[in-house]
Amino acid sequence: VSVNDHAPETALKIVGSRKIDSVQVIYNLFDQSSKHELFPLCRQNNVGVIARVPFDEGSLTGKLTLQTKFPPGDWREKYFKGERLKETVKRVEQLKELLAEYQETLPDAALRFCLTDPAVSTVIPGMRKPEHLVANSQLSFRPVCSELLERLKSHAWQRNFYVGTQCRST
Repeated sequence: VSVNDHAPETALKIVGSRKIDSVQVIYNLFDQSSKHELFPLCRQNNVGVIARVPFDEGSLTGKLTLQTKFPPGDWREKYFKGERLKETVKRVEQLKELLAEYQETLPDAALRFCLTDPAVSTVIPGMRKPEHLVANSQLSFRPVCSELLERLKSHAWQRNFYVGTQCRST
């Protein structure tokens, strides 16, 4: 079951029914909402979790700047409209400062953060270039240390950038 964007609570009933094997849900350093109710229920009912958008539409790769311009037709132009890009870049810079204390890169930490949760079976990182595929597949998994994991909790960010945007076509 693919869960509605930023609405993990919509899957609680189906996960509790034990009629499914896995759920696909947005989960990343900014959107940590799934871990509160959905992940414990998944573990309890032996339901796998596929974490999607682990890079928060590219922001958690650390490559977006205040000068970032998206190609015409790229739906992220609307996703990061107005002050959203500025706020996102500010929050990403704060994460980079924290991760530097632990000699962590943002993309690796973003993926490993997702995979460290025992409910998460796998992640679906978006990739636009062959080198992204290589980097993501060479990630040497090791859990995020408990001290850093605790500090990363404060970077959860309640927002829904999809509100007011048109649905993207697949």
